Amino acid sequence: MELTRRDLLKGSLAAGGLLIARQGGALAKPLGPADAYGTSRVSPLAPGYLCVHADMHNHTLFSDGDGDPVEAFVSMRDAGLDVAALTDHTTISDTLPESPCLPFALLGQGHQECQSLAGMNETTWQVTADLAARNSVPDEFLAIRGFEWSSPTLGHMNVWFSQEFTDPLHTGGLGTADDLALFAAGEDFPAPQEVLDALQDLVEATPAAGLGMKAWYEWLKADPSTPALGGGADGVFGFNHPGREAGRFSGFEFDQGLIDRCVSLELFNRREDYLFERTDDLGIASPLVACLDAGWRPGILGVTDEHGTDWGFPDGKGRAGLYVTGIGPDAVREALLARRFYATNLKGLRLFATANGHAMGSSVPHQTGEVEIAIDVDRGRAWWGRELGVQILGTGSPLPTVVEATTITVPRGGQQPPTITVCHDLADGEWLVVRITDPTLPADGRADATYESFGGAIAYASPFYLTPWVQVPVNFGGRRSLPAVRPSMRSSVP
Repeated sequence: MELTRRDLLKGSLAAGGLLIARQGGALAKPLGPADAYGTSRVSPLAPGYLCVHADMHNHTLFSDGDGDPVEAFVSMRDAGLDVAALTDHTTISDTLPESPCLPFALLGQGHQECQSLAGMNETTWQVTADLAARNSVPDEFLAIRGFEWSSPTLGHMNVWFSQEFTDPLHTGGLGTADDLALFAAGEDFPAPQEVLDALQDLVEATPAAGLGMKAWYEWLKADPSTPALGGGADGVFGFNHPGREAGRFSGFEFDQGLIDRCVSLELFNRREDYLFERTDDLGIASPLVACLDAGWRPGILGVTDEHGTDWGFPDGKGRAGLYVTGIGPDAVREALLARRFYATNLKGLRLFATANGHAMGSSVPHQTGEVEIAIDVDRGRAWWGRELGVQILGTGSPLPTVVEATTITVPRGGQQPPTITVCHDLADGEWLVVRITDPTLPADGRADATYESFGGAIAYASPFYLTPWVQVPVNFGGRRSLPAVRPSMRSSVP
């Protein structure tokens, strides 16, 4: 008996119902802090998955943050987050002489009230792992140790789930006069002259200097057991506040060997919408366009990038919604690898989108013609009936082309999500992104007239990556047929 698409959908919905029924802890509660919004974790477009709120980018006194790392995970859980990461900077690691201002946060035994000039080191790397382990609660809260590779000229990138860490000094990200000048000026930390002198000696002795992204990419591909520097092949990673640093990751230099594990591009960082970064003053392509047109296939992430002491609490700062099967390392890693997440700057907001039935963040077979995009957005009963703007973005310069723009009404509970039909040719771009705006909010100050008319952005869905179908001759009982077959693509995103 041949199964229809409807049969499969019914089966998936049933599986989703069983999943929901057996979940406890945080997943048994509505999405958002202290049930303030009452948003359901269930999307009708994502059967079998539940939505959790995550903040994957935060700092403490272990680098240039202001807060005690012992308090960070506690704060984020109390703020209503389900998944949270500490990703302190690795700038020059522990290769400089120890500064008297290095922190000594040893699981609640106290520390000096000052920041770490060198960023993460071996001691604080292990302490962060210990803090993550002691604060994680199965099915309720996942604390993650990560690090932020922080080159003052090339850019910053987060790594999660790796055994090892490294720093830009040893992987080519801190090797020019410009790097040293930025470091001296306090791009990340204020550096005294004796430290700069020691750093200059280290830079001159480091063979990786001047290689751009290449040495860093090689570390990301290396096995953790690699002698001397280890490797990050067990981690997943992404681009942070993209385009802020002048080098722009060497123009988002592409490496085919890393495409599967490069899972994220931050568009909401703190209170800023990085869609517009340097598009107004320099007239260069939006980081979204530059990254995706270079060949990378990330999801879209929102993060707080907290450097203060109120981790997780402020509204209006970036955060992410992940669709998971549970709150644990394997489930969260799988959601990141599948790009099954969205960016928002509002607590309690849920978003999911499909294109021709394919989930956001995945590949969508399409050559030309209509693409039906379904959009599920909710923020509890108070938002039912609210009108929001929707823009479907494609490649363009300096800002993405608005392929379609319309308004939708947030459906009441139980109603079907609205759909938008877009006519699009693969020759006009290999990706589409759903952007949600609130027309009552002011637009970004860097927006052009078109984008200004949409109001302020409140969410981005991970992109749809369009892939062509090809015709392959097949012989069926003496008759030749040309069934559609999906080719192997540059991206292996699901």
